[in-house]
Amino acid sequence: MREEVSQENDEKIAFLVQSGKVEVFSILIKRYEDKIKRYSRKFLSDKEDINDVVQNVFIKAYENIQSFDTKRKFSSWLYRIAHNELVNALKKKKKNPLLLFDLDIFFPQQFHADNSIEREIDRQDAKEIIDKCLDKLALKYREPIILYYFEELNYKEIADIMRIPISTVGIRIKRAKELMKFILKK
Repeated sequence: MREEVSQENDEKIAFLVQSGKVEVFSILIKRYEDKIKRYSRKFLSDKEDINDVVQNVFIKAYENIQSFDTKRKFSSWLYRIAHNELVNALKKKKKNPLLLFDLDIFFPQQFHADNSIEREIDRQDAKEIIDKCLDKLALKYREPIILYYFEELNYKEIADIMRIPISTVGIRIKRAKELMKFILKK
């Protein structure tokens, strides 16, 4: 049964959890744990804080699974929970969430094609540069960039997560890229 369920889409699995088959929630955790952890690492540096956020995301998702509308995308709903948890974690840390780049030259997919040592060094250098630029961006610009380029979500999904109009997502990504170019020139 569980093997059959693992082939289902996220929304169907969420529906099964809502119907009382709570044991299949672990499939959703398995699918999203690394993604939520990667997303959280873009905002937090402390491993314990990251693990706390990830744990809280899945606890809240489980506790509130009945409120999930299975006609919508589960991933957007889960990232919205992650967004809220990250905002709370940043507030607790009293970090300045007001500080975001053109990532077109740094698509993550570009770096997986060639495994040469030179490419790997270039990739690591680029990653450090990107991370430093991201750290300097305001949260409202950093988050859509991370969701779009690193989590590979579309504008509609990002709009749902951030609860902003789709057009605002595009504007924020464009402005973030411009800001990152400016930061790089400094």
